[in-house]
Amino acid sequence: MARLLLLFLPGLVAIGTVHGIFMDRLASKKLCADDECVYTISLARAQEDYNAPDCRFINVKKGQQIYVYSKLVKENDAGEFWAGSVYGNRPEDEMGTVGYFPSNLVEEQHVYQEATKEVPTTDIDFFCE
Repeated sequence: MARLLLLFLPGLVAIGTVHGIFMDRLASKKLCADDECVYTISLARAQEDYNAPDCRFINVKKGQQIYVYSKLVKENDAGEFWAGSVYGNRPEDEMGTVGYFPSNLVEEQHVYQEATKEVPTTDIDFFCE
């Protein structure tokens, strides 16, 4: 499915066609270090392997480092998920893979900034290409 994606950044407007699907939201709010959720909250290390159940999530190997950007606010009986990025050892992995993973999967190694900003999630937070 193709969708028109508009991206507005200060001094820049990008328009393009994106192929993908909007998945169900895992939460309605997230905690971030800043209002746009672009700054890294922490560096965590996976304590075990995790196989992503769908495109919203990332595969993680035990011992792999994950940069954490937001923490979904747990709702009802839903699991507690964080959003982050992992990097592989191949040159084509330099951009990293971004997605969600269970918070109980990792141990935070270093906290850069506290996640004190509560921000509403949007459809794009759960978009899969």
